[in-house]
Amino acid sequence: MSANADNSQREKGALVYPVYSRRSGGLSIGINLFPGGKLCSFDCPYCEVFPFTSAQTFSLSLMEEALSQTIAEMSGRGISIKDICFSGNGEPTLSEEFPAALEAAFRIRDMEAADAELVLITNGSGLLDKGLFDLLHRAADRGLRIWLKLDAGTHSWYKTIDRSAIPFARLTEKIRLFVKCAPVTLQTMICSINGSPPPDDEARAWEAFVAEISTSAKNLREVQIYGKARSAPEDPLAAALYIVAIVRTLSSVKTESFVNNSKSFVLVLLNSYADPIMSPAIAPKMQSFPFIIFPALYS
Repeated sequence: MSANADNSQREKGALVYPVYSRRSGGLSIGINLFPGGKLCSFDCPYCEVFPFTSAQTFSLSLMEEALSQTIAEMSGRGISIKDICFSGNGEPTLSEEFPAALEAAFRIRDMEAADAELVLITNGSGLLDKGLFDLLHRAADRGLRIWLKLDAGTHSWYKTIDRSAIPFARLTEKIRLFVKCAPVTLQTMICSINGSPPPDDEARAWEAFVAEISTSAKNLREVQIYGKARSAPEDPLAAALYIVAIVRTLSSVKTESFVNNSKSFVLVLLNSYADPIMSPAIAPKMQSFPFIIFPALYS
């Protein structure tokens, strides 16, 4: 299996697939719990998963076999594995197989790729279920890295960019509670919808929410800001913003809370293929943020 495998493998029913990830900063081995079709509690217009159907069904034993084989292949080729990541064709916590698959991934990671992180990319909807909330809490204590989506600070923008039937207030309350008891990385997509970037009131509300949870809890490990870098079935409804526009959006919010709490977490800007090279004219606008700038090396 090629280390340059793209997401089409995932959409052809692959249970395990290697991909170079800008968020991981290297090779990530993905685990897909929905090989037969997309299943998600969000309907984000920027989502890269195209409509498809496959006769493939999830099999724990096949997942374990494929994961071990992929780890062995990448290790044999001298390729460093940054993480093993639950992502795939939807929201992983919606799968009834998720608890067993997570336990298997822990075991295989510990035995065969001990230096790799184990990651869950989630929209947070599983936190509304007490059993899943507790499961993720225990898993975080064992070292699971939880990358939690927070695309919006207002109900209006949430309905625009995530288009979920889950009430925004319920979701953000569970995020507040979870960050108090387990380490979390927040991930925020900044893109235009119908030609418009996030409005100023949205940016201020997002900043206020992140500042609130960073002050009330010490478990906010990182906040990742990223732009649209891959094609989506609804293009051009959602479109990439150049880094200038992203910086302008971020600069519209008050930054003192981030600076004051920078020991608690790092604010990260992930460049995409659409972003121009950082220029001296742009860089000064970013000095008030505790940014780490990742180059546009990964898809």
